[in-house]
Amino acid sequence: MKTFYITTPIYYPSAKLHIGHAYCTTIADAIARYKRLDGYEVFFLTGSDEHGQKIQRTAQAQGKTPLEYVDPIVADFQELWRKFHISNDDFIRTSEPRHEKVVQEIFRRIQDNGDIYKGEYTGLYCTPCESYWTELQLDENGCCPDCHRPVEKVSEEAYFFRLSKYADKLLKHIDEHPEFIVPTSRRNEMINFIKQGLEDLCISRTSFDWGIPVPDDPRHVIYVWFDAVINYITPLIHKPDMQRFWPADIHLVGKEIVRFHTIIWPAMLMAANLSLPKQIYGHGWLVTDGDKMSKSKGNVVDPVLLVEEFGADAIRYFLLREITLGLDGNFSRDALIQRINADLANDLGNLLHRTLNMLGKFQKRILLAADDLTDLDKSFRAEALDTAAQYRRLMDNVQLSDAVKAVWKFVGRANKYIDETMPWKLAKDETQRQALANVLYNLTEALRIVAILISPFMPVTAQKIFNQLNVTAEFKLSDAETFGLLEANHEVGKPEQLFPRIEVEKS
Repeated sequence: MKTFYITTPIYYPSAKLHIGHAYCTTIADAIARYKRLDGYEVFFLTGSDEHGQKIQRTAQAQGKTPLEYVDPIVADFQELWRKFHISNDDFIRTSEPRHEKVVQEIFRRIQDNGDIYKGEYTGLYCTPCESYWTELQLDENGCCPDCHRPVEKVSEEAYFFRLSKYADKLLKHIDEHPEFIVPTSRRNEMINFIKQGLEDLCISRTSFDWGIPVPDDPRHVIYVWFDAVINYITPLIHKPDMQRFWPADIHLVGKEIVRFHTIIWPAMLMAANLSLPKQIYGHGWLVTDGDKMSKSKGNVVDPVLLVEEFGADAIRYFLLREITLGLDGNFSRDALIQRINADLANDLGNLLHRTLNMLGKFQKRILLAADDLTDLDKSFRAEALDTAAQYRRLMDNVQLSDAVKAVWKFVGRANKYIDETMPWKLAKDETQRQALANVLYNLTEALRIVAILISPFMPVTAQKIFNQLNVTAEFKLSDAETFGLLEANHEVGKPEQLFPRIEVEKS
């Protein structure tokens, strides 16, 4: 069986969840569901990144141990994934013993290969980003170039990873595998970063103890980013799954952490004699009014409240349709409501309701065999299959937004097909009974195909459509690439509203 491995970054335990957290995981979930639909055995990993000085300081300020601080936050993340119908196969916590064991093993492998050594670190450290910087890398205000907050001067004994040794190897790999870093803008940024010169990376600290101890030297804890990225192989190593799923097909990460995943992590893998992931995809930020969401800016959108008000599938649809993967995307409540009303209630919801209502009214909910098709009928069927083919091409290229739009273009075509054929008029003419049967069969088959195609994006909605169509069999992507699988005399269910329109108060 074909296999596919996709990961999200493991999320930092922020006390305030926002819709940006759900964005990346929803993308990964849609890709994972699509691959399963296409017959792949999928491993989908997400998790939480729990170590580091910032966590320890925050916990101490609240009179808690680090684990007492992160436990309820991680539980909130896991509950959010359930609310969003995220189908991850594993959830890694970097505080778990299984992860500690693997991190220490990888540390030893790299150390035995001569690429870890002990020295003295004196330099600049950004605690919020858990990042080391040189003077030349600071912003114009002498602050962290990522978060623009003050850095701290630190001086302590430390272990170092010979990152500088791998600059040429990394450039060679990127050149030979242009698909390794996507999109192109991120690849070019990383090439330029490497060409400026890589310094050896400080990978341990002694000034705090919330982390994984260095093997045989427990005064040191391993640098959080050296620890965190190893999560991608923690569930697989020393298992048959390692041979089947590694290297990962896609690491999906936010653009602000591409450097860690495309420079530090690959160099670590090279040093440990392990294969590199096939692709790191740096997606953009979710912004409000053109500004990245963050707790400090006070512009976060609570995803739990959104799901409770609008439902997870509506949020998933909006995020996947509105935002082109790789670019920043704007989120607004008004735009969300407009999409729900126009696309979900009017287009898809009305198509389903009209079709089933006419089947009940004109044929007692029974599908009749199609025969003697008109050119319009044949054209409509061809458009359904063209949509499925286009969808496959787009999804295989991770063009999720375009795939969603392609499906909705066909939904619009199906609604137009109703207006063109006017089943209510055909029902009044006994000589047009076969023409009526053809139209209603075609519409029902179109809905079956649409339900399959939207299942990676809107799993609950897809199942609701199948329930109303009274289709209970397991389905796969190839079933959307064939028109005519519903049998004659199949009885459909009664129509139920998929998405109620949201009334907006006029100011």
